[in-house]
Amino acid sequence: MYNLPGAFPFETTMKTSQNRLLIILALLLAGCSPSGDGQNAPKPPPEVGVITITTGVQTLVTELPGRTTAHVVAEIRPQVSGIIRERMFVEGANVKAGDVLYRIDPALYQAEVDSSQAALEKAEANLQSLKLKAERYAELIKINAVSKQDYDDALAAQMQAQADIALAKAALQTARINLGYTRITAPISGRVETSAVTPGALVTANQAAALTTVQQLDPIYVDVTQPSSELLRLKQELASGKLKRMGRDEASIKVILEGGVEYPHPGRLSFSGATVNPTSSTVTLRAILPNPEGLLLPGMYVRAKLEEAVDEAAILVPQQSVTRTAKGEAMVLVINAQNKVEQRLVETSRTAGDQWVVDGGLSAGDRVIVDGFQRVKPGDVVTPRPPASAAAPVAQPAAQQGK
Repeated sequence: MYNLPGAFPFETTMKTSQNRLLIILALLLAGCSPSGDGQNAPKPPPEVGVITITTGVQTLVTELPGRTTAHVVAEIRPQVSGIIRERMFVEGANVKAGDVLYRIDPALYQAEVDSSQAALEKAEANLQSLKLKAERYAELIKINAVSKQDYDDALAAQMQAQADIALAKAALQTARINLGYTRITAPISGRVETSAVTPGALVTANQAAALTTVQQLDPIYVDVTQPSSELLRLKQELASGKLKRMGRDEASIKVILEGGVEYPHPGRLSFSGATVNPTSSTVTLRAILPNPEGLLLPGMYVRAKLEEAVDEAAILVPQQSVTRTAKGEAMVLVINAQNKVEQRLVETSRTAGDQWVVDGGLSAGDRVIVDGFQRVKPGDVVTPRPPASAAAPVAQPAAQQGK
């Protein structure tokens, strides 16, 4: 068989063109596809902000709502009846104990004093006559000049006259006391409230309505309520030795006024209620504070910061590092020695500024994720770094608390 002239060169040319086309397509596909090295390169572990847990001394402070109460309150009421002739004070002013507040018309009571004085003088004159008579009968009875009965009657009359004098003296003293009650005085020093009566008003002895009120405001009480469960937990921790008592049956207290302003004078807890309110399950705590400027007035709403005890091995974590599980349990993310993320349930009891006080679940040396935990999950390997915002929180010594 013979080949046609020129057939071989044509076939060779076609094959060469096809090979070139395949090479070009291969090069184009290689340029559009990622390199093999890029596909196999691992992603670097994500960075997270981490703090290392340390322990320290921390003063436990509880913030509770409260109301101010006057230290001493005296409601002024008349002890005798009569017409008010004069009011002797300026409403809202400070008065001293013994200052006259009101004057009741004394004319009737002055007359009673005069009458009682006259009755006393009459009784004393009668006694003098009967005394002389008894002395004469005493001499006559010796010579039987008078009967024994007459002598006994003279002695009895003398003794009765002496009793009349004592009765007249008591009546005079009562009349003088009633006359003194016409000057209604302040029993204590303090601030006097508005007057409920004006001159010319008729008042009666021991009436139900008070004429005015005097309140002693320096020092002043602050009554706060605390849940009985919190008080019980605190006592248990003090008894177990976990917490250290700040003072013997006393605790320091600071008051925050409305608007967030801190009252400049600290006080002390002076009384703890012994009865739990059955409705609210709370116990009333009473603190006493100095009030030299009169800034605190009765009935004001305040918030009291009560320094209850000292935790000498407190653990603090930033509040943003604590999240909640579906069951409401407090949880943090920690990293282990292999830099793997682990989920840890913790027990939190109270706050200290922007930090949680952790009672259980963490120990010194644990590393807690405080920022970047939104990008990781338990089991991930991470790269720890210092937190971006601040250094690790540590408990302050008790002497530095509240500064």
